[in-house]
Amino acid sequence: MVTATPGLALTILTADCQPVLFADPRAGVIGAAHAGWRGALDGVLEATLDAMEALGARRAETVAVIGPSISQAAYEVGPEFLDEFLADDPGNARFFANGQGDRMLFDLPGFGLHRLRRAGIGAAEWTRHCTFSDPERFYSYRRCTRAGEADYGRLISAIRL
Repeated sequence: MVTATPGLALTILTADCQPVLFADPRAGVIGAAHAGWRGALDGVLEATLDAMEALGARRAETVAVIGPSISQAAYEVGPEFLDEFLADDPGNARFFANGQGDRMLFDLPGFGLHRLRRAGIGAAEWTRHCTFSDPERFYSYRRCTRAGEADYGRLISAIRL
């Protein structure tokens, strides 16, 4: 989602995926994207930047922040997941670390930052808050399902022009 309407807030709901908030303050354009692994791989971050540019934003003037999301230490995936990323770009191997057995640990925020920077954004950062590892502050779908708990929460991230 993007807007250049003053006073309008954009919100994103997440449960371990990346909430990504964008702003080009000079152009008066903001954006918000829900970027899980599939969306990030398929280009949702770049599409958000494209939509912002259509409203007058400039990539080099746009900043983005990735809010609380699952960290690499907590994001265990199977070999088929790695294969999909390597089929897209063999360089994506750098976002995976060895886990137990055939499992891998995926760096979703690192991948998101890479995609943003490769797209030419002015600046991008991750808040370094892991949803999975901080149950006192954040809901985590993965943590709840591993614990056999009901899926009852989401996080909301908002940006307002």
